[in-house]
Amino acid sequence: MDDFFNISLGALEFSLESETMKQDHFPEIIRQLPGFEGPFDAYRLKAGDCDVLFATYPAGTEIEPHVHPTRNCGVITQGELFLTSGGRETRYGVGDWYSLDANEEHAARFELDTSEIEFWFK
Repeated sequence: MDDFFNISLGALEFSLESETMKQDHFPEIIRQLPGFEGPFDAYRLKAGDCDVLFATYPAGTEIEPHVHPTRNCGVITQGELFLTSGGRETRYGVGDWYSLDANEEHAARFELDTSEIEFWFK
């Protein structure tokens, strides 16, 4: 990941300064998967009607409110996620699962270096 880059996805725009996180806590077979091109570091496992992302977010990452055309769920494997949806912020720690409906507006922030496995169902 670059040290600084800008993202524009329709109504979603944000800048992210980051330090590349170490990803050696993922098994080697996962680290050999193709990278995901997006606003965070991830390995991508294509699975029919679902993209599976092994994602990392450096501490201090904040993602502004946005929507996805996919139904998303994920499990935190390291660190923690603060997810805001429906006007309510919820903390998810290691082992916690979250779920979002398609087109559900949400925002995210990460106070700690965080990793998760994300499932984007089409």
